[in-house]
Amino acid sequence: MNQTQIEQAYALAQERYAALGVDTEKALATLKSVSISLHCWQGDDVGGFENPGGELSGGIAATGNYPGKARNADELRRDLDVVYSLLPGSHRLNLHAIYLESDEKVERNKIEPRHFSAWKDWAKENGHGVDFNPTCFSHPKAADGFTLAHRDPAIRQYWIEHCIASRKIGEYFGKELGTPAVTNIWIPDGIKDSPADRQTPRRLLLESLDLILAEKIDPRYNLDSVEPKLFGIGSESYVVGSMEFYAAYALSRKILLTLDAGHFHPTETISDKISSMLIYLDQLLLHVSRGVRWDSDHVVTFNDDLQAITQEIVRNDALERVHIGLDYFDASINRIAAWTIGARNTQRGLLNALLEPSDMLKQSEASGDFSTRLALQEELKAMPAGAVWDYYCSKENVPVGMDFMKVIKEYEGRELTKRA
Repeated sequence: MNQTQIEQAYALAQERYAALGVDTEKALATLKSVSISLHCWQGDDVGGFENPGGELSGGIAATGNYPGKARNADELRRDLDVVYSLLPGSHRLNLHAIYLESDEKVERNKIEPRHFSAWKDWAKENGHGVDFNPTCFSHPKAADGFTLAHRDPAIRQYWIEHCIASRKIGEYFGKELGTPAVTNIWIPDGIKDSPADRQTPRRLLLESLDLILAEKIDPRYNLDSVEPKLFGIGSESYVVGSMEFYAAYALSRKILLTLDAGHFHPTETISDKISSMLIYLDQLLLHVSRGVRWDSDHVVTFNDDLQAITQEIVRNDALERVHIGLDYFDASINRIAAWTIGARNTQRGLLNALLEPSDMLKQSEASGDFSTRLALQEELKAMPAGAVWDYYCSKENVPVGMDFMKVIKEYEGRELTKRA
């Protein structure tokens, strides 16, 4: 499709949306203001650079062996540069602690901002904000599946110190880059079979979290969040950090709660939780993923769950209160394609939500005219949102349609195939 065709299709779409009272230019301006936080771990299968080639554990598993994964931080940053070039707008990076850079072994409870200075320099040069995560898995001190809820005080203290250090690194990124880092705590703690004592580990986790958060950090630089999960590999029967535990903790400590789309029952979606939690919490963090049965970490597709999530954010006027990040790792396909497809789909979901005549929908519902509400909801499914998206991509000088795959294939031939 050439530029003239893109603009003609957009003009027709603009006219159709205007008939419903929707300003497409306003929708695009709003979309441009939304930054997606890309997860660094898609590029190297959650390996990190602390111990290259190390075994994954703690409920983490990347499947597939597609060639070309990043082997060091420079390769990972080059790969990310390609992804960002294929996305309209300006976006962030979500970084895990194991992606530090050091010439010598650094214990996780001893990590410092200096170990991430190259990431800071790269982010500043390219205009990316950075979010951060302590890495409480794939480590000998997490081998039995427990970290912050461990019954051994020494092991528990190790992970407390790691999370405290991670908050300071989040603060460092926030100060250096002029945008607050969201530092998110997820732990694998849980039990494979039915436990006899469910409360003691949760009491220990609460104590650990309170120690981690004891030092107040200016929210201009760092925002704290905690992430629940229903079950995981090796914690099928019991997860210490459940939704109930962390929702209560976030509410009582006035921090963020993370909702991961792949961390709940396969028939349960996070979209309905968004409006509920926003009544009580100032801000939320979302990890947009796609669960398939028990596995939570598939590439985000443009499905009903994604559209329900983005609709809830937009309908509740919560774009400034909800931090949106991606969280999946697929090693069975080109990793850059996985990043790009998931991020572009998330943006398209937001655009579709912004193109809704939400006031009309809400007015129909409030007046009891459910027939009009249903008719309008169904009519919107066939509206030309794709033409608006193509125009936005063209306007932002990124590939339209499938053209982004041409860029990825060219980079694969030039760069990825040379990696052992």
